[in-house]
Amino acid sequence: MWLLSFILPILRLYLVGVKVLLYQLFNKSFTLPVLPKQNGRVAIVTGGARGMGYETARHLASLGMHVVIAGNSEEDGLQAVKKIHEEGSEGKVEFLFLDLCSLKSVRQFVQRFKARALPLHVLVNNAGIMLVPEGKTEDGFELHFGLNYLGHFLLTNLLLDKLKRSGRHDACSRVVTMSSATHYVGRLNMEDLQGRSCYSAHGAYSQSKLALVLFTYHLQEKLTAAGFPVTSNAVDPGMVDTDLYNNLCIPAQAAKKPVAKMLFRTPAEGASTAILAAIASQLEGVGGCYFYNGERAKSADITYDHNVRAELWKQSCALVGLQEA
Repeated sequence: MWLLSFILPILRLYLVGVKVLLYQLFNKSFTLPVLPKQNGRVAIVTGGARGMGYETARHLASLGMHVVIAGNSEEDGLQAVKKIHEEGSEGKVEFLFLDLCSLKSVRQFVQRFKARALPLHVLVNNAGIMLVPEGKTEDGFELHFGLNYLGHFLLTNLLLDKLKRSGRHDACSRVVTMSSATHYVGRLNMEDLQGRSCYSAHGAYSQSKLALVLFTYHLQEKLTAAGFPVTSNAVDPGMVDTDLYNNLCIPAQAAKKPVAKMLFRTPAEGASTAILAAIASQLEGVGGCYFYNGERAKSADITYDHNVRAELWKQSCALVGLQEA
């Protein structure tokens, strides 16, 4: 029984990977259209120092946006800021420290950002880890669930007041959250969200990406019900050649290298749909959607279950110490 519960998540995840690669073999990557200038608007991009996060921050800044790169490496963050500035970007770019493995750090980041008295028009929840060895966050949460999901859950909720005040009904603020196709095979165990009974890195990663889609939809439901000018969407970047794959097992690493050159998206291609969701005029006022390769797509059936979404939200509030509004 234990062996089966360990192997099944691996098989499910790699099967999804094969399906995505087949899609990418026969379909070109989405190309961004000409996007409107973003002068005077402010964005936060988590994990914005490298990979897709860097490409997202770079593109937003090129359109005149003031971008705050949020990350846990000051060296990488400052280097990213320097590179973007050297490109002659029209917008301002800066780095603020944020460790999503620490709820204290999330709260400190929000305090520092709010002390700047800036508006906030776009929040891109991009940072993530994949298939890391079993471990805990500073607060004792399983790493994938804690960093990928709970850290972003708390961050978004603490910044909601800024987003609400910065948005208008003809120019909504936007929350864009990076999920992945692995959410389709994620299993959400409400009695054991942290996978204590039988740890599987593959299962934990898939669950965290499923939780992000459920969170995205429930957030939109709450925003719509209250009439706030904020939209919330999830994005699937496809399989992208980034450092996320560094934790694959040795045989998978060896197989990945030649496949990645032929079939994986580049970080810029992977970031394109998130950029579209963040600022495209045609998506003004559009929320509660799952976007893949520049288009709306259907997410897993469970993500449309209001009761599941509400229960996850309730438990997440309790875990991070928020009062459920």
